[in-house]
Amino acid sequence: MNKSRLEAFSDGVIAIIITIMVIEMRIPHGENMLALMPVLPVFLSYVMSFIYVGIYWNNHHNMLHASGDINGAVLWANLHLLFWLSLFPFVTGWMGENRLAIAPTELYGAVLLMAAMAYFILQHTIIAAGAQVLRRAVGRDWKGKASPMLYIFGILSAQWSPTFSKAVYAAVALLWLVPDRRIEKTLMQSKD
Repeated sequence: MNKSRLEAFSDGVIAIIITIMVIEMRIPHGENMLALMPVLPVFLSYVMSFIYVGIYWNNHHNMLHASGDINGAVLWANLHLLFWLSLFPFVTGWMGENRLAIAPTELYGAVLLMAAMAYFILQHTIIAAGAQVLRRAVGRDWKGKASPMLYIFGILSAQWSPTFSKAVYAAVALLWLVPDRRIEKTLMQSKD
């Protein structure tokens, strides 16, 4: 299969996920800046989720750029990732509406964890399909291995402090905001 179709489909799904997240935010009642205070937790949850979706979109694009053939296993692994990403609007809204509640914070972390695992599965499915450039680029992948551990820590810490848990989730996002040039470097080296 042509990987451009897979990328276009994934881009469309990710765009819809972002659209749903922003539509879920309610317009505050009132005309001054104080009217924004009740919706601030929802907005902050949206910002964090938007950053996460953006990170997945960017890394997904780079990963597909380094891939070779797309087979049925890759298609299913990609759908698996998109499933977990499609839950972001729900968990974002629930966590934002219940800012200091334990269960929404834990579920948010669980969806982050499952999306990370789905990305890992997709990455290794693409490598198994013959993407040697991606195999070299991924290397030890310390961020990919550390992130699930941090998500689990965040999920468990929600029992005693949902605020701390959210800080752990934000820290993982910040970790991934630092540009990861491994794939780009490996692609440039393979062209030489």
